Amino acid sequence: MILHLDMDAFFASVEQLDDPGLKGRPVIVGGDRRGVVSTASYEARRFGIHSAMPIATARRLCPRGVFLHGRHARYSELSRRIMAALADFSPAVEPASIDEAYLDASGLERLFGDSAELARAVKARVAEVTGGLTCSVGVAPVKFLAKICSEVNKPDGVFILAPEDADAFLAGLAVTRLPGVGKRMAASLAGLGITHVAQLRALSRDFMERRYGKWGLVLHDRAHGIDPRPVTPEHEVKSEGAERTFARDVRDRGLLARALFAHAERVGARMRRNGLAGRTVTLKIKFADFRQITRSRTLPGRTDATRTIFETARGLLEEEPLGQPVRLIGLSVSGFEAPAEQLLLPGAPAGPRRKGGLPAPEEESRRRRLDRALDALRERFGKDAVQRGGIHGADLSGETQATEAPPRRERD
Repeated sequence: MILHLDMDAFFASVEQLDDPGLKGRPVIVGGDRRGVVSTASYEARRFGIHSAMPIATARRLCPRGVFLHGRHARYSELSRRIMAALADFSPAVEPASIDEAYLDASGLERLFGDSAELARAVKARVAEVTGGLTCSVGVAPVKFLAKICSEVNKPDGVFILAPEDADAFLAGLAVTRLPGVGKRMAASLAGLGITHVAQLRALSRDFMERRYGKWGLVLHDRAHGIDPRPVTPEHEVKSEGAERTFARDVRDRGLLARALFAHAERVGARMRRNGLAGRTVTLKIKFADFRQITRSRTLPGRTDATRTIFETARGLLEEEPLGQPVRLIGLSVSGFEAPAEQLLLPGAPAGPRRKGGLPAPEEESRRRRLDRALDALRERFGKDAVQRGGIHGADLSGETQATEAPPRRERD
């Protein structure tokens, strides 16, 4: 049996937890007027607001709603607590996102009782470590069914699907309830007269493969309750990234560069915290007409240095003709696998700047040391306690230094 835990309206619930004045009010967490909804509280969902809806649409549906940008550091902190709490029950815990995870419940009966008792214990533990947040739990024989079951009695619910009941439960579902069946797939199946899983089962495996390729085979298996995926405790991280949708379309390259620098700060800090370093920096731009491009550059060695990441992304931006104003800009770093690299020996002279964007090894080493010092100070005193000196906007031409911000007065 596999348990799937899904936090209830996670971002919005955290905001209501930290600010009791928001309880009972429609809370919408997302970007600015040009962004999309990340999470809506259940009070907001009564107005028809849902994740991925444009913020502008949400404001029209619920003009009295509380719209918040979100505090991702706080959400990540609580997510880490939740995953650690799940690890108290089983070593086989697979985070699926910041607010959901799978747990292999096989063989836990002797320790925690049956599936119902385990689900109640998990919910109580999550509430304890988060200060009162609720979650919904589904338990089923395979992963995709466990995920479906966690949605049945939301919010703050439990649904357990016994193996002997799985076939009848699955046959009665609409195909849109299967994970991975979006609007396009649902429309395609509807064109074949397929709206429910029982009808989907009538299509042969060969037909599904011819029409939909590999995904057709997966869908055929799921229609028959087959999901061989185990609960995998660790996912290999492929990339780290950040992006921003502007309130108004932007032509100013200086403003775009400053946004890239903010992204580089966030991405670099996350990489260092997770022990990652990458070789490929990718710039993402979405124009006012919604046309989107990506441009990448692969460095000769791996880096996690904020300045190196930024300089590479800025170089890509400078090479790109901006025929239209920019709606969104983002950057990501990938290529975390370790290639052969030549290390700088202590006392070795600094060489020339290496081709492809990396500075000389001595300078790169200095940048990394500076980043780690800033990370430690921000971890201790808060992210706004320390700023980089010698930087005006995104101008990094001068020496980079750490400058402590004036201390903030504590209120009595």
